[in-house]
Amino acid sequence: MEILFLMIPAVIFLGAIGLVFLVWSVRSGQFEDMEGPKYRIFFDDGDDK
Repeated sequence: MEILFLMIPAVIFLGAIGLVFLVWSVRSGQFEDMEGPKYRIFFDDGDDK
């Protein structure tokens, strides 16, 4: 039962960190273009070595 006093704050802390990173990634534009990367493979950009 004593472990709950450690686990509940730890889960809340980790969830808050995850929420902060989610908000940061949305605001920085990580989810702007969800369609583009899957079509990028079809275009030749000339970087062959």
